[in-house]
Amino acid sequence: MLSFSWLAGCKPTTEEALALPKEWFELNSYIKIGENGVVTLMAPNPEFGSNVKTSLPMIVADELDIDWKNVIVEQADFFPERFERQFTGGSQSIRQGWKILRTAGATARQMLVDAAAKTWNVPAEEVTTEAGTLHHKVSGKKASYGEVASQAATLPVPNEVKLKEVKDFTIIGTSKKNVEGINIVTGKPLFGMDYTQEGMLIAMIAHPPAFGLKVKSVNDSEARTMPGIKDVFIIKTLPDDYERNGFDTAAFTELVVVVGNTTWEVMNAKKTLNIEWEKISDSSMVVNAWGGKQTVNIPAGLESTEGHKTRMAEMSKKTASVLRKDGDTESAFKKAVKVLERTYSAPYLAHNTMEPVNCFAYVTTEKAELYGPIQAPEFIMQSLSARLGLPKEKIHIKLARMGGGFGLRAYGHHMVEAAVISQKLNAPIKMVYTREDDMTYGIYRPTYTATFRAALDKDNNLIAFHVRGGGIPEHPIHANRFPAGAVDNYLAEGWQLDSNITIGAFRAPRSNFIAGAEQSFLDELSELAGKDPIEFRLELLERAKKNPVGSNNDYDPDRYAGVLKLVREKSKWNESQANVHRGVSAYFCHNTYVAEVLDLEIKNNKPVIQKVYAAVDCGIVVNPDAAANMGEGGIVDGIGNAMFGEMTFVDGVPEKKNFDRYRMIRQKEAPKSIEVHFVKNEQDPTGLGEPLFPPIFAALANALYKAKGKRHYQQPFLKEEITLG
Repeated sequence: MLSFSWLAGCKPTTEEALALPKEWFELNSYIKIGENGVVTLMAPNPEFGSNVKTSLPMIVADELDIDWKNVIVEQADFFPERFERQFTGGSQSIRQGWKILRTAGATARQMLVDAAAKTWNVPAEEVTTEAGTLHHKVSGKKASYGEVASQAATLPVPNEVKLKEVKDFTIIGTSKKNVEGINIVTGKPLFGMDYTQEGMLIAMIAHPPAFGLKVKSVNDSEARTMPGIKDVFIIKTLPDDYERNGFDTAAFTELVVVVGNTTWEVMNAKKTLNIEWEKISDSSMVVNAWGGKQTVNIPAGLESTEGHKTRMAEMSKKTASVLRKDGDTESAFKKAVKVLERTYSAPYLAHNTMEPVNCFAYVTTEKAELYGPIQAPEFIMQSLSARLGLPKEKIHIKLARMGGGFGLRAYGHHMVEAAVISQKLNAPIKMVYTREDDMTYGIYRPTYTATFRAALDKDNNLIAFHVRGGGIPEHPIHANRFPAGAVDNYLAEGWQLDSNITIGAFRAPRSNFIAGAEQSFLDELSELAGKDPIEFRLELLERAKKNPVGSNNDYDPDRYAGVLKLVREKSKWNESQANVHRGVSAYFCHNTYVAEVLDLEIKNNKPVIQKVYAAVDCGIVVNPDAAANMGEGGIVDGIGNAMFGEMTFVDGVPEKKNFDRYRMIRQKEAPKSIEVHFVKNEQDPTGLGEPLFPPIFAALANALYKAKGKRHYQQPFLKEEITLG
């Protein structure tokens, strides 16, 4: 459990520092109050940089009506009996925790009010609170929360409580510094990699060098003789007939393990292993996820990027599954005066978190203790229980701060691997991946393609829109998103191809490709229609508002148009600047609306990104500075992936195993300035970790077109040998 004193990081005087109380009183799973008024708030969700460890407790603190300077935040362990949805992912932490956390704070506040009323023998309705103090204004009595906490903790929990009006928020909507900020920048041990325990051994794994291979035999004679090496063996992490859940993704379930005293000794011993690999056979497995069971086919063979391109091009011409159909697109295209058709593609992407995969595990016959980076502990608990033969209540998962997530750490294969190794050795171990292990293990962003067709009439009105998208091994289409609902004749189709290369959630799944393709296409379409690209989108949204087509449109046209209008205003879109080339893009995903304008210049024949403007409608913003930081990070991440991101394969082998070949964005290539503007409203909060990521791909592509006169249809836009100015 980690805690951080808000004031201690600033080196306050002794009087200012938060003194830990002699006794705590627990009012509910989220709140403990000390006799001196200091409050500990539990942060239920794992933290990997999205600032939920600060923002979620802020929601509790506001309804509790406590002074933030008297708050200590602790990371909760995984404890589903006490906390709901301990999952950081899908940009849902704030959205789904909003009412739960507000209710927790308001409930505790009401219990404190009831305790004070009982003590003072006055009606509870006459007791008010302010910044951790209870008041009875009629009699002039007052008391700190700490003075009545012991009695409040014994009272029954009220069935219903009244939540604050938005206008009465005192903490929500204000900027609070990251509660772990000082610990992070001063290098305090926070991450799974930092964890140690007496008697702990180090374990590393060797997995097949190519997708489509498995272990045949291993000669470990040299490794066993090396200093510090305790054992070398093969583990099977999941049985072949195991019914997986959606986050049990793992291409390699049979691994060679080296265990020893230190990382250096184990790493060197691993290099001496002589492993023979053999090809896998065609197989299938049952996955129970996303609302039901499905059979996933795993083909044999050693796949290559060039082969993928050929297969996808062939599949693009074949019949696909109809995902949505409005009107008669075929007839509309025949009547069209102008038709535009373009195809876009994107490669596999690796998550490349700064902290490679790792996990501590100590499994005995009686219990299992795990500590490591995991976004979704609830989804791996069943796997651990089944594989270890232990009931869930005997498995304790402590949540480490993660050195990056982006969807990768929603998958818990590393926890199962560490636990199986520990169980075999009956010893505490820390399993550590090298960067090369991490980058070549799989769970990539899929490779995608999409073909868009649009028809215009003689007045340059959009009369038909057709998108057909596919990928390996999933398609990228969100059939009910814009411009669905804005066109009389609309057709969305999808197809997919099986693969033995494992894929998984990657920041804004599917949206991270289709947004860039769609918004690039709309930009080119607006040019063909002779219209301003923002006005063109606004016209379509006005149609979707006044006379929508279909009833399953999953966006609000007013809010969508709102961010476009706001970014037009903030960027001064209609004011041209010498040598500045602008691109615009807008997208709705994870319940949030985002529009972005990117400005770049060409210097020494290289693009230099000067500024990005973002307009965001995510409802109430809990922590404005942190929200802006999140938006800036998503924008920079998107630009880097659009420019350089690419994982390629030859005969099943990932070609890029470390950062010397896998090109990442560099500091000088980031925008010189980013402005993030939030629409002010009183809508409940929605997602923020992902929505600013997808649209920036097209904003960049559209700006590059303005600068160079060349459209970009394939990612990455720049190959790794090119360096920006």
